[in-house]
Amino acid sequence: MMVVRDIGELEPVERAVAIGTFDGVHRGHRRVLEAARDSGLRSAVLTFDPHPRAVLGNQVELLTTFERRLELLAEIGLDEAVVVEFTPELAATPPDVFANELLRPLGTRRIVGGADFRFGHRRAGDLTLLETLGFEVERVPLLDGVSSSAVREALRGGETAAAAALLGRPAEVEGIVVSGDARGGTLGFPTANLRAEQDLLVPAFGIYAGSAAGHRAAVSIGTNPHYGGRERRIEAFLLGFEGDLYGRRLVVELWQRLRDEQAFGSEQELVAQITRDVEATRAATRPV
Repeated sequence: MMVVRDIGELEPVERAVAIGTFDGVHRGHRRVLEAARDSGLRSAVLTFDPHPRAVLGNQVELLTTFERRLELLAEIGLDEAVVVEFTPELAATPPDVFANELLRPLGTRRIVGGADFRFGHRRAGDLTLLETLGFEVERVPLLDGVSSSAVREALRGGETAAAAALLGRPAEVEGIVVSGDARGGTLGFPTANLRAEQDLLVPAFGIYAGSAAGHRAAVSIGTNPHYGGRERRIEAFLLGFEGDLYGRRLVVELWQRLRDEQAFGSEQELVAQITRDVEATRAATRPV
């Protein structure tokens, strides 16, 4: 998938275009994006960075980083991604101006969108307006109950199976591997400490089974109460992994929430529980 921030970099051909932020790239998003891909035209997604709600001063808990969003869009098989910087000026752009200044120069012939698709200032534009402006429109039926908000609600409750059913893939956390307290190594379970982006949603605290970098992973999200911690940590023990992960970006799938985090009476009790967590991770099944 070719990624551009300047429409002038694209070949001047007719396109089928899907427009949106597509945070999480969930099953509803995929239906729209796949319809653009399967249109018979050059397929493109027009997406925004940063997230519009953040630019407008609202709190945002993103399901995916921008880098991960582009990776998921590429997996669908789209030809191109056009990244538009979202600014207060763009938010104030009337829908017809948006269409004439962004969509027409893109060579847009067909717009693909869900029935609730809105765009432009105060979300005043819709698919019917685009039809009146001369674009072909394809309306994709919505998936009942599937939304980024529903995914966030599931993850805040640690409900990984519910989140995976909405996403069509396991939920994830990601970050750059940084130095930690190195306690895991002394206990026999060296972990990768993830520094997540500040606006990325982190699921409910607890111990999870999942995978990362091609290995099953036992994942701890929380404050490490056994050692009196207060700062949130995301730590992953990759089963069978040998090597150095420091400085690498790591995407961790969360398959199953195993238990709450807790303090133990001794390190021996802690090690025994971690051993059980590792065995549970070996037995866990990927949810999708």
